[in-house]
Amino acid sequence: MKQKLKMGVIGLSAVFLVACGAGSGDKLTIGTDAAYAPFESLDGDKIVGFDADLLDAVMKEAGLEYEMKNTGWEPLFIALQNDEVDAGISAITINDDRKKTYDFSSPYFESINMILAKEGTSIKSAKDLEGKKVSVQNGTTGQEALEKMFGANENIKKFDNNTLAIQALLNGEVEAVVADNAVVQEYAKNNPDKKLVTISDKENFESEFYGIIFPKDGKHQEEINKAMKKVIEDGKYADIYKKWFGEEPNVDALKQ
Repeated sequence: MKQKLKMGVIGLSAVFLVACGAGSGDKLTIGTDAAYAPFESLDGDKIVGFDADLLDAVMKEAGLEYEMKNTGWEPLFIALQNDEVDAGISAITINDDRKKTYDFSSPYFESINMILAKEGTSIKSAKDLEGKKVSVQNGTTGQEALEKMFGANENIKKFDNNTLAIQALLNGEVEAVVADNAVVQEYAKNNPDKKLVTISDKENFESEFYGIIFPKDGKHQEEINKAMKKVIEDGKYADIYKKWFGEEPNVDALKQ
């Protein structure tokens, strides 16, 4: 979410309607957590960001009509299980644990967790976070990575979204934030007055891939995968990626 939006924008529900192509007769409801710039955030009532633009391109390619709904992070997973939404897109990492409950599209984004801290920090790697208070968005792979290294403990401060996790750092409540690289880099870049640094650690943080999430045995997964493949191959994906991240994507990584 990508900084049309500022990280301070949180919460409000929004619905973004888009009429597409010939359509299949179904209007799909796609849930998201619009507090995760630059992947999705709110610009007024409109959900914007990389995920929003990519979803729009994919749904147009598939000829599917849809509406995008800001559900919040944890409510999104509940909504999927209760069939209140048809799918979700919100920088959601595909992993084995989630696959037990949900289905995923083919991967559309390669990511890795990264550390955000204040300038002058002594933190140089993930191992340096041991014994320090660190904030994360609850239920994310950032939380999982820290608990894998240090065990679940009270120093890992969990928040409903990354906006709040970063605010805890700014308030001095924690010494670092762990979140997806695109999110922390975008925040540090857009807020130079906060004097923050980003710290990568590819040894202790594994590469991961985002996918569109579906209820088990949900509809439209196959046609969305076909449309995703076409959007990646015809260059629309690269255009959207460059719009939000200012560089060429490594689309080969998505084919592995």
